[in-house]
Amino acid sequence: MSANRAEVFYGDKRAGALRKTDKGFEFAYDSAYLAEAEARPISLSMPLRAEKYESQELFAFFDGLLPEGWLLELICASAKIDKNDKFRLLLHTGQDPIGAVSLQAIED
Repeated sequence: MSANRAEVFYGDKRAGALRKTDKGFEFAYDSAYLAEAEARPISLSMPLRAEKYESQELFAFFDGLLPEGWLLELICASAKIDKNDKFRLLLHTGQDPIGAVSLQAIED
């Protein structure tokens, strides 16, 4: 998988996009999502706003969606993903996480 971007969904609604950059990571809510009366933030640490979020590290919220322990080891071994490549792991496991937020890779 060579994607550096992912669509982020809250339930079945496209909430925004997560992107891996040369400087780290960016997340931005979609303007259409922000305009909806029932729009909810994907995380309390990432309230709704028009400005993009930027971080040198994967945002803590997205990091928290990753598997841990034996499950992480199993997924890394079976998918041949380095456990330090958190973005690739997120794209691999983020389609069916526990909770309301999911991700879908956008192929470049």
